[in-house]
Amino acid sequence: MRRLDLLTAEEAGRAQEASSLPEKVRAVVDVLAGKGSYASQSLQTFIETTNSQLYLHITGCLHTCPEPMVQKHLESLQSYYGNGLETGPLQRLTNLLLVEGLTDIQQKEHDILQIEATKGLRNVSKSIPLEKLFLPLSKVSIPPRISVTIGVAGIGKSTLVKLFVYTWAKGEINRDIIFVLPLTFRELNTYEKLSAERLICSAFPHITEPNCISAGAARTLLILDGLDEFKTPLDFSNTVVCTDPKKEIQVDNLITNIIRGNLLQEASVWVTSRPTAASQIPGGLVDRMTEIRGFGAAEMKDFLDQMFLDNRDLSGQVLHHIRANRPLHVMCTIPGFCWISGSSIGYCLKNSTDQFQETTVVPKTLSEIYSYYFKMALSSDWPEKPKETLRIEQAMNNSKKMVGSLGRLAFYGLLKKKYVFYEQDMKAYGIDLSLLQSSLCSRLLLKEEMQSFTAYYFSHLTIQEFLAAIYYYTAAKRAIFDLFTESGMSWPKLGFLNHFKSAVQRSLQAEDRHLDIFVRFLSGLLSPQVNKLLSGWLLMKDEHNSFRSQAINFLQGCLNTDYVISSRTVNTMHCLYEIQHTEIAKTVEEAMKNESLAGMLTPVNCSALAYLLQVSDVCVEETNLSNCLTYNICKSLLSQLLFCHNLRLDNNQFKDNVMELLGSVLSVKDCQIQKLSLAENQISNKGTKALARSLMVNRSLTVLDLRSNSVGPTGAKGLPRTPSLLSPCSLQHNTIKEDGATFLAEALLTNHRLTTLHLQKNAIGARGARKIAEALKQNCSLKELTLSSNSVGDNGSVALAEALKVNHSLQSLDLQSNSISSAGVTALTAALSSNKGLINLNLRENSISKEGGPAIARALRTNSTLRKLDLAANLLYDEGGKAIALAMKENRALTSLHLQWNFIQAKAATALAQALQFNSSLASLDLQENAIGDEGMVALSAALKVNTTLADLHLQVASVGVAGAQALAEALMVNKSLQILDLRGNSIGVAGAKAMANALKVNRSLRRLNLQENSLGMDGAICIATALKGNHGLTYVNLQGNRIGQSGAKMISDAIRTNSPDCVVDV
Repeated sequence: MRRLDLLTAEEAGRAQEASSLPEKVRAVVDVLAGKGSYASQSLQTFIETTNSQLYLHITGCLHTCPEPMVQKHLESLQSYYGNGLETGPLQRLTNLLLVEGLTDIQQKEHDILQIEATKGLRNVSKSIPLEKLFLPLSKVSIPPRISVTIGVAGIGKSTLVKLFVYTWAKGEINRDIIFVLPLTFRELNTYEKLSAERLICSAFPHITEPNCISAGAARTLLILDGLDEFKTPLDFSNTVVCTDPKKEIQVDNLITNIIRGNLLQEASVWVTSRPTAASQIPGGLVDRMTEIRGFGAAEMKDFLDQMFLDNRDLSGQVLHHIRANRPLHVMCTIPGFCWISGSSIGYCLKNSTDQFQETTVVPKTLSEIYSYYFKMALSSDWPEKPKETLRIEQAMNNSKKMVGSLGRLAFYGLLKKKYVFYEQDMKAYGIDLSLLQSSLCSRLLLKEEMQSFTAYYFSHLTIQEFLAAIYYYTAAKRAIFDLFTESGMSWPKLGFLNHFKSAVQRSLQAEDRHLDIFVRFLSGLLSPQVNKLLSGWLLMKDEHNSFRSQAINFLQGCLNTDYVISSRTVNTMHCLYEIQHTEIAKTVEEAMKNESLAGMLTPVNCSALAYLLQVSDVCVEETNLSNCLTYNICKSLLSQLLFCHNLRLDNNQFKDNVMELLGSVLSVKDCQIQKLSLAENQISNKGTKALARSLMVNRSLTVLDLRSNSVGPTGAKGLPRTPSLLSPCSLQHNTIKEDGATFLAEALLTNHRLTTLHLQKNAIGARGARKIAEALKQNCSLKELTLSSNSVGDNGSVALAEALKVNHSLQSLDLQSNSISSAGVTALTAALSSNKGLINLNLRENSISKEGGPAIARALRTNSTLRKLDLAANLLYDEGGKAIALAMKENRALTSLHLQWNFIQAKAATALAQALQFNSSLASLDLQENAIGDEGMVALSAALKVNTTLADLHLQVASVGVAGAQALAEALMVNKSLQILDLRGNSIGVAGAKAMANALKVNRSLRRLNLQENSLGMDGAICIATALKGNHGLTYVNLQGNRIGQSGAKMISDAIRTNSPDCVVDV
């Protein structure tokens, strides 16, 4: 403070005279309190940055709370939360996703279904470090009062709380917070009534003056961990208002009053919860919502390595099996589930004998994974010595009895949505607390002991669900009343199948879907593999046989829903997978692979398709549903299409009404569609407007393909104005015309994210091109523009040339088939002399005459950025070709030059050959369909002997004969750069083939050779085939159309396969 001139020498001396450190600090703080905001800010900066414990004394002086009480609180938290907290694997928790409220699926669906549907990924780009969780996001905002962190079961919410509290207690983060008060809803469940102050004193007895917190004298953070475990739903609409911190009220009312700000108004509140339970808190009360992300690929590997520290090979095998099973891999992004799956697969692999390890059936379904986990848990309680048969039998009986008791607790807890149990609950279900110390119970049930209570909870939500399924399965075989009515007072219900149907129907009717995974497990217990695993342990051998087929029929009956597909339907498909009935899914998946879904999408197959969209490897890179959907089928699949990243819906005859449906999907917060192709449908401007409206709020879509529809000028008006996307935007063949081009030009002035725009075949004309050119003078984001087949003409080209003089961001311009003559190309090439951005220029199929050649040549001499130039199918003749060739001697930038079908002959070819002897940039030259003859070929061959950069040479139909082939063969013996050589449609004959064959014995650079239709005959083809024995470079040879005959073709094919097995041959 003296260095900052905040204290005079006299003031510092008085502070030093104080007898103790706290008194010295008090003296300094008192002096600074009267010195304005700069002194206060300097003191706050010191608190946040110092490494010493002085900040504790300072904060004690700044607030009215006694310093010993603050110190005692810190020591208490360090002691309790520091035990067993390993910071190594917790890096994932130090950065949270910053989300804007709950999505629809998070509010309605079971945790597992959320992960499966979203594939474990959220469409979230923002994150926030743990140390900034309770700080303002900007200089003009304020700290959040109510923060909510969500995460599915087993993702690490409680671990996050422990990490934060311990890090804070050590003074490493959020030093401005004086009290952090971590509470769990498990603890709150033990109280009926509490006041705000009693809440603090009960949980933290060392806080003897709670009024300093309730009155807001010290900044406080109240943590409420595990809202999903609270026994009473929060009802904010009927909250009885309470502002007295000493008044005792119902605990649920206390929580709602604290969150509303009626109590502990100055305290910050942090609630953690599973997503569905978090929806109880109105969004308007939440200032900041964050989400814990799951494992990334590297984190999953590290986690498994930690699990199998003593056996890295086993860790690698487990990871391999997880990655090979896509649905399982998605689920294993959740640490709790990854632990169970890793343990099960590891146990399976470790216990399979070396003799049968390759044939071991590694668990794939949920039921198989949990069966192995339970088998591992059960066997760990049994003696290992084979002679102790009596003890083994006794241990088995004890284990079965315990599983039965825990199963009943799990089942009825699941029905009541109860996930935390206390001693009175355990006794009510006949569970002997003394037996809970066994290894079995420690794997299934966790215990939390506090001063006033002991709580029990299953190690993961799915463990409770699997135990519940085992109990129900076992009880259903002998129960005569509905098991869902715990009192037993219900209509008689006889037979396992009736109870099975009842469970499935209850699951389908449950609004919050909390029985879905339970029913999957129940179905899985009827599978042959699970019965084999658990027979003699928890199940009787082959008992499933009498129920399985009927259960399958009932589940399939639930799929006949007349195209009404929901997550319930998908869960029914999961049930069929668990029961190992996969015929329907396999049939539809095979059709997806073969793109033959058209006509086979019945209601049942649609259900299978919805399921496959989640789990099938076929949909990983792209979900292709082209040429198979109708309006009704598309409507039924909407909830599943939501999570397809790359979606193709081409050629489905979709009309505007389908665009309304897709617009509703693109508008929702959950949407993860990034690429959407709607090519070759029947979408007009009305449908395009519906899409445009949805894109105003969509945050995921980046690529939209609407080619070959009927968007028209009006449809083109709205689409690119959307602020969120689009690159690329494909609107080719949509009758946009001049007016549409005008609208697009206006959009280019404001849209700064569009990088690719495809407008071919839209009849925009010269005036439309002029409008776009004017926009390009200001637009700096567009990289690729395709205007082929648009009647741009010379006038449009001149306008675009003017734009290129000032626009240096456009990299690719396609003007193919636009009736551009020498006047237009002269303007364009003049612009290239100053342009510094264009890389690719396509002028194919225009009317550029030999007079345009010199203009192009001038550009090639001065331009240093153009890489690809396509002049195919013009009218350059030898004169234009020679001019370009002379320029290529000097050019050092162009890598690809297309001169196909330009009436070029030997003179121009010779000039190009001379250029190749000096040029060191050109890698691809296309001279096909130009009659260069043997003379031109001989010249090019001479150039190839010295050129070291040309890799592709295309000479199809170039009038090359024997002499040309022989010259080329000589060049190939020394050339080391050419990789692709296309000579189809020439007449090199047998003599030419022999020469080429000799060259192939020496050449090592050539990879692809096309000698199709060259009059080789049988003898020539055999020469080529024989030569490949010594050639180790070629990967493809085409010898078709050479009058070899069927038997000759087989002989040649066999010879090449023998001589060069890696080479593909077409004969």
